[in-house]
Amino acid sequence: MSEHLLIIEDNPQNFYMMKFLLEKNGFDIVGAETGRLGIEEAIGNKPRAILLDIQLPEMDGYAVAAELKKHPELSDVPIIAVTSYAMVGDREQILAAGATGYIEKPIDPETFVDEIRKYL
Repeated sequence: MSEHLLIIEDNPQNFYMMKFLLEKNGFDIVGAETGRLGIEEAIGNKPRAILLDIQLPEMDGYAVAAELKKHPELSDVPIIAVTSYAMVGDREQILAAGATGYIEKPIDPETFVDEIRKYL
């Protein structure tokens, strides 16, 4: 049985690359293009982990992470920020908002799946 992961990402190319790499390694992937849709998907179909972009339309990843952490049924679901935000303090800010981990974009196809696995 494959593990169900949720990718909240509005950029189709980034979504495709992550989905491709993860499905190739046996994961079941569901996607959401906005934070609100991602929250609904996470609540309705508790994923094993959530990969979260920070720069999203309507609601940024900081707000999404904070909202997800308010739901007790999701408290044990790792939230991994996958983002191009790489300035001093960005990592600390998203971790403070509720993310479990942080991966910088552009992702490295050689190491990405192993990086995700360490949070599972």
